[in-house]
Amino acid sequence: MAWKLLFGSDVGLMSLLTILIVIAIAVYLYFFLRRKMAEKDETGESRG
Repeated sequence: MAWKLLFGSDVGLMSLLTILIVIAIAVYLYFFLRRKMAEKDETGESRG
């Protein structure tokens, strides 16, 4: 029932799209901030 509503209705598809976008942003921020923290470690100073 829930899967049919999620994939079969307009509201369900928009919800699924929103969930995927939030996950993609979280993954991007994770790798972006990890890279920035590594840069800070290499230089030994804060960029504040």
